[in-house]
Amino acid sequence: MIPPDSHLVLPARQPAPLLFRGCAADRSSLRFDTAARSRCRRRTCSMSSPVCCFGEGSWRRRRMKGGLKVEIDSGGEDVLDAGVAAGSRAYPEHLVIMVNGLIGSSADWRYAAGQFVKKHPDKLVVHRSECNSSKLTFDGVDLMGERLAEEVLSLVRHRHEVRKISFVAHSLGGLIARYAVARLYEQSPKAVQSGDAVQGIGQQTYEARIAGLEPVNFITFASPHLGSRGHKQFPILCGLPFLERQASQTAHLIAGRTGKHLFLTDDDQGKPPLLLRMVNDSDELKYISALRAFKRRVLYANANFDYMVGWGTSSIRRQNELPKSTALILDEKYPHIVYIEPENTIKKHDRTSSTNLVEQATDLEEMMINGLTQVPWERIHVSFHKSRQRLIAHNTIQASEELLVELRWC
Repeated sequence: MIPPDSHLVLPARQPAPLLFRGCAADRSSLRFDTAARSRCRRRTCSMSSPVCCFGEGSWRRRRMKGGLKVEIDSGGEDVLDAGVAAGSRAYPEHLVIMVNGLIGSSADWRYAAGQFVKKHPDKLVVHRSECNSSKLTFDGVDLMGERLAEEVLSLVRHRHEVRKISFVAHSLGGLIARYAVARLYEQSPKAVQSGDAVQGIGQQTYEARIAGLEPVNFITFASPHLGSRGHKQFPILCGLPFLERQASQTAHLIAGRTGKHLFLTDDDQGKPPLLLRMVNDSDELKYISALRAFKRRVLYANANFDYMVGWGTSSIRRQNELPKSTALILDEKYPHIVYIEPENTIKKHDRTSSTNLVEQATDLEEMMINGLTQVPWERIHVSFHKSRQRLIAHNTIQASEELLVELRWC
């Protein structure tokens, strides 16, 4: 939970309006900012819709389905075991935040959320985020990350029982989650055990927290961590350089600020591209420290048949470091998992700068790889080549039962 002496506050940053203000240390002090709410783009809300927009009220609706309790609230949808609602089980302490990708919604995680709770009914409460859906995913990674951070803080304020937090994100959601956890990151004073009280006199130790909670898992599925600009990072373009150049120049016409961020063409006030800034700590946001705070970081990546996100960008790998086809081994128990790399970092490569467009994009990739691999990652490579759904592997990876059983919650 958020400790009493925490000072975690989400400062107002442009262009993202805060929908509530107050110190996270005091959950009761958080309040909706009606002025900011009136400025927010997401204004319309229909009571006939299963999910009300974030910041537009606090109504709640409940339904029971398949032994699960589903609570639809003003920030998304919470899924937990029906036994918890009946009082026969203790309330779970582990909060799992699920984040959708481009033009997605909370409905994309419906199957997975149910599977998580059924498998761990006494451990997990799953929240399917709704603050970034449909066309709102065109607003840019930073604005969506701000929205998600606000949604999580609002949720934690009402979920007094939770002590741990994990993030599970698909596609663009992985970038949104990375930004959000940096916004929610803080160093909290560590509780001193009674036996250590004498030794610890005059010394104060700190521990990393995300929204005041203990960070456990940070897991992404087919997320473009290196963007979509590099060679073969947007596979539908078939690796053709002239198409990749055209995509970089026109992505913003289709996907707005998000397109600029994905193709590293944004130039906000003369700053480097956002995705390049997100691979190192800065004075304002601790992107890498926030990732390092999690006990486990996992990358699920499609080895083939993903036409939206390349194998290299989703596994944070250089093209020449991707596992060879001879190394891919089918697992009888989990047939779609073909290669598992234990948690490790990658050695840095030295490159000379170049003005060539292709090599320049590679140089940006290199900088992002070097930054993101400051923390170790576990990589799970997936192939649906024997599945009837292989041609939509980018979406299939999000809801495959065989992959979900690999996730551990501790």
